[in-house]
Amino acid sequence: MEPLLVLLGFLGFFSLVFGIWYMRSRENMAMIDRGINPREVVNRPAPYKNLKAGLLLLGAGIGLAIAYFITQYMLHDYENPALWFAFTGIGGGLGLIYSYKVEKKELLDEK
Repeated sequence: MEPLLVLLGFLGFFSLVFGIWYMRSRENMAMIDRGINPREVVNRPAPYKNLKAGLLLLGAGIGLAIAYFITQYMLHDYENPALWFAFTGIGGGLGLIYSYKVEKKELLDEK
């Protein structure tokens, strides 16, 4: 059974890599058909991408903090490292939100 799982793992990994490469090349060909240069699209700043990631990490951090307080005070589990993950997520999220604001300001200053 284990060799079958290893084989399926390798096949799944290489299928994933091939699928990503195939879809990216199809997307680039569609852009070329519409007269858009794919290299210009890649180099364009994307401030909303950072906002999305920042809000995701912030929400995950708050969720982990709430989970920590529930386990700490309601379930009395004192050996829970969830607080470290919560502060990591909140700090990373705030950093990405600040990055978004800086990128948006620079984008507006250029216009």
